[in-house]
Amino acid sequence: MSDELVSGMLKNTDLRVVLATTTELSRQARATHGTAPAAAALLSQALTAAALMGALQKNDARINIQVECDGPLRGLFVDGDTSGLVRGYVKNAYVEYSGGDGQYHWRPVLGNKGFLSILRDLGGGEYYRSAVELEAFDLAADLERYFKQSDQLPSHVLLAQLPVGGEAEPLGHVAGLLVQPLPGADMTAFAELGERLRRDFAPALQARSAEGATAVLRALLPESDFEVMSRYPLRFGCSCSKDRVLRALLAMGREELTDLLEKEGQAEATCQFCTTRYVIPGEEIRGMLERGGI
Repeated sequence: MSDELVSGMLKNTDLRVVLATTTELSRQARATHGTAPAAAALLSQALTAAALMGALQKNDARINIQVECDGPLRGLFVDGDTSGLVRGYVKNAYVEYSGGDGQYHWRPVLGNKGFLSILRDLGGGEYYRSAVELEAFDLAADLERYFKQSDQLPSHVLLAQLPVGGEAEPLGHVAGLLVQPLPGADMTAFAELGERLRRDFAPALQARSAEGATAVLRALLPESDFEVMSRYPLRFGCSCSKDRVLRALLAMGREELTDLLEKEGQAEATCQFCTTRYVIPGEEIRGMLERGGI
C-alpha cells in the first residue's frame, strides 16, 4: 500500500492520534543515498517522525529535525511539511551495524553524546529552534523528552520497523504513531492509551499494514468516539532546482563568482537531500556577470 498519514481524535478524552506509514518513502530514501542497514533504519525513523510532526504544523510551514552525535553516524537532518513531502540525509551513510535488542541498541551508531534539535517555521520568515540532549539514544524516546521539556506537552511517540518474511529489503514495514492530549484532555486515559499502543502497535501493523494506514489505526482504536479528521499521501522528494542553484550563485557576489569561474570554469552543486547534481556551464556564469545582476 502507498504511504499515508492519517490523523484523528478520541472525542470523549480529547486525545489526538496521528499515524504515518512510511515503508515506500523509507526505501526510496535508502536507495537514493545508498545507506547501509543501520544508517537506513535511523534515517527512516527520522523521516517518519518528520511526517508525524509535519502534520501538526499550520498552513505551509515546515519542520526540521536534526540529530548531532559523536557516534559513527555523526548525525542526520530531515524535514517535512503539511503536504506530506519529507526529505533527509545522514552524515555517514555507511554505518552498517547496530547493537543487540534493548536500551543500547543504537549506541554503536549514535555514540555517547549528542543533541536532538527541532526547527519550526512559524511563517513570515520567523523560526523557532529548541534542542534537548540525547539521553535515551533512541529517537522515539528522545522525541518524547523533547515534547515534554521544550513544548511542555506529554506525548507518546512510537516508531516501528518490522521485518517482512522473504524480502531482501531490511527495512520491512515502517510506521510511526504520535499521541498528544489537547487542552483539558483526560490524562489518565492518555497514560492508559500509551501503554496499550506500545503493546498493540507492532502486532496491528504486522496484521493490517497491507490494508492501509486507516485500517491499522482502526484496529488500534476501536472506540466508537474515534473519528478520522484528515488523511493524505506521504512521499520522499525534494524542492531543489536549477533556479535555486542560480540564486545561490548570485548570492556569492561578483568577486567570488568571478574567482570561481577563473579557477573552475563552471559551477557544480549536489543536493544533500536527493543527490541531484547540477552543473552550471561557464558561459552561463559569464552571462550572469555580464547582465550585471550581481
